[in-house]
Amino acid sequence: MLRWDGGRDSALTWGKRVAFGVTEGGVRTCVGARGNACPIRAGVSGRSTGARCEECARLDRAHSVAADTIADDPRPYHVYLAWFGPGMTKVGITALERGSARLLEQGAVVFSWLGVGPLMAARRTEELLRAALGVPDRIPYADKRAVRAALPGTAAERAVEVEELHARAVGLGGWPESLERASCQVVDHVGAFGLTGLAPAVGAVSELVAGGVVGGELVAAAGPDLHLAVEGEQGAGVVVLDTRLMTGWGLVPVGEGGLTVPVREFKEAAGVQDGLF
Repeated sequence: MLRWDGGRDSALTWGKRVAFGVTEGGVRTCVGARGNACPIRAGVSGRSTGARCEECARLDRAHSVAADTIADDPRPYHVYLAWFGPGMTKVGITALERGSARLLEQGAVVFSWLGVGPLMAARRTEELLRAALGVPDRIPYADKRAVRAALPGTAAERAVEVEELHARAVGLGGWPESLERASCQVVDHVGAFGLTGLAPAVGAVSELVAGGVVGGELVAAAGPDLHLAVEGEQGAGVVVLDTRLMTGWGLVPVGEGGLTVPVREFKEAAGVQDGLF
């Protein structure tokens, strides 16, 4: 689902054409912080996924669980393992009331809950598992994109790493007493993301520009990434659009426009789709 300024939503279904243009002569402006507009409407880089100026970014982080700036949140939190591809599993926490929304936002292909408890207990458990299991709490989106078209073919194969790490995690000592451990119940998002039979992407949009156009057929969507089948003057291929690059721009509907914004080619795909961009 894409949500536009003004509250209008656009449902995303496989095969749907996604097309929009960036206003001519427009500039990208800061989106503000915590629901408040940027007081100076500062300009921000087209390559920024946060679309916030320095001051608004600071204010946003000042009220962030992820930044460890909130210690007294009374809500219960889940601790989870999320898998994005072979050798790419992370540990994290998310508010219980959010359910699996955070996993979908990150583009987690497979995940399982590890436990639930107060925020600080969840934090301590996260740090314990990072150190004991050698798993990170972040995985770059570029790494996630690189493997989406080459994932193991069955749900059972995709679940192996999470199941093994879950078993090791619950066997560790040192868990906070207030955190209740959860049994391993693996959830697979391949179908939800449309990754079955996904063609390798040949590149990713690096930034939007004033007067630029993005148009293509939606073939998959994982986290903030839309995988679009696009046509260029010298061929066709799948390009990834990180929707976070869209915020802060003035966008307008277009008809059958193609792709006229900067694209960073993936080196491994260059031999197959040489000259597309």
